[in-house]
Amino acid sequence: MSLFQRQAEWTADLLRITPGWQRVQALRPDCDDVTVATILSQAAAFAESVLGPLNTKADRQGCVLAEGRVRTPDGFAEAFKAYAEAGWLGMDRPEAIGGQALPLSLQAACAPLFERGCVALMMAAGASRAAAHLLLEAADETTASEWVPKLVSGEWAATICISEPDAGSDVGRLRTKARPVGEEWHITGSKCWISFGDHDMASRIGHCLLARTSDEPGVKGISLFLVPDTIDGRRNGVCVERIEDKMGLHGSPTCVLRFEEARGIPIGPEGRGLPQLFTMIELMRLSTGCQGLGIASAAADCAESYAAERRQGGPAHKPPVSIASHPDVRRQLLEIRTRTEILRAAVLELAVSMDLARIEPEGEQQRDLADFCGWMLPLVKNFGAETGFDVANRAIQVLGGAGYTKEWPLEQYLRDARVMSIYEGTTGMQALDLLTRRLWRDGGRGLDSFLKRARQDLADLVTLAPQDTETAGRVLDDFERLSGQMMAMQTTPDQALYLADAYLSAAWNALFVWMTARVAAGRYRADVIEEVAA
Repeated sequence: MSLFQRQAEWTADLLRITPGWQRVQALRPDCDDVTVATILSQAAAFAESVLGPLNTKADRQGCVLAEGRVRTPDGFAEAFKAYAEAGWLGMDRPEAIGGQALPLSLQAACAPLFERGCVALMMAAGASRAAAHLLLEAADETTASEWVPKLVSGEWAATICISEPDAGSDVGRLRTKARPVGEEWHITGSKCWISFGDHDMASRIGHCLLARTSDEPGVKGISLFLVPDTIDGRRNGVCVERIEDKMGLHGSPTCVLRFEEARGIPIGPEGRGLPQLFTMIELMRLSTGCQGLGIASAAADCAESYAAERRQGGPAHKPPVSIASHPDVRRQLLEIRTRTEILRAAVLELAVSMDLARIEPEGEQQRDLADFCGWMLPLVKNFGAETGFDVANRAIQVLGGAGYTKEWPLEQYLRDARVMSIYEGTTGMQALDLLTRRLWRDGGRGLDSFLKRARQDLADLVTLAPQDTETAGRVLDDFERLSGQMMAMQTTPDQALYLADAYLSAAWNALFVWMTARVAAGRYRADVIEEVAA
């Protein structure tokens, strides 16, 4: 069995024991265990055969800006088309627009396989998928009916355009302006750090762009637009000033774009651009967790395979032994695998909860689910990113000097993963979001939902993993006390903000020990099933 297929099987097993998934299945009888396993197996086969062969080649070839347009690495256009035609791009989009209408949980289960195959190419897919969701939710009917099916089919693509040279995370200071000209809006300004801001993989690109439409300070004067790169076959005042020469993700062109009187289509109410864009950003934050998980999965497998085959040490009068038998290497491999599988459990927990929050009828349970998802998003985004980098880093250590060379893919995984804790909101931004928005502004509702769900699950797992559930219970109690202290610090905000990063880490630790108990219980169940079968 290939490593991709093994990852698919592990994912199916972990999804099966994720609380709430049975509820999703009850509402979606077409998503039975056999069907889910088949879809994951097909995703693994596509990732391994179509995406995987491009990863190293794209990293070394990179992208080129020629005659004002970006050329992507060889094979990218064909792979992107194949990805869309196979239905992967529109997995969780409605059938009426060309999607498969599958649960988000299943999309999030498959995504790390694709990210593992070629995370640089998947940067384009993630933006288009999130834009399709945004336009379906917020655009007028004419715009949505024109753009969403094209995005789902891969014929057109999309970007998210927020950052500017002097306004990155400080969105309220952006200077790109939109002005009304008759019944149109014309947009002028610069945007930077735009992934796949231009490319040759789709015939048209729509930029989901924030621009200032009034003189109101901060984010109040900012609106959201869809700016096509072409209109009626002609360039729409959008040009590529340069593509960044960067540390990793060389197959993904990171562009600086200039907009000169570009015509834009308003998306949502004027002055509500940033809240509207969060419809897109929230999906992309889950996607970041999937990206980190994809890289961590690949790096963990690489370290384990190398350690099993590499022979060194042991008694001098005997043949050298596999380094996987050395206690310190075993420790490193265990830490690597644990971090990877705990992240997998967390990603699936969030995705299943997001599904339930959408399909449950309005009421207290739905609000509780929404609060829980809001609490989980900054954790999965940030620590998904950090786990991808950390596991790649630890895997290099297992390989030693070999891991530092380009003969092995780990150095690329490390470079590719580094940016993930920066884009879609840096670590500091996620910490501020968790503290000031999820804890303070929401009155601790997300925290309460998190603690309630964790304790309910641990109570169900106690007979299967008694030691892990006991440890997790103590950590949750400690975290609840810490949260009370952080809540009380609203009167000394500077001191609290200084501690925000530490609080974010404490929140992840609480989630980590909860998921540890779930994974341990899952292994126990698997062992029992195997014994009964034997």
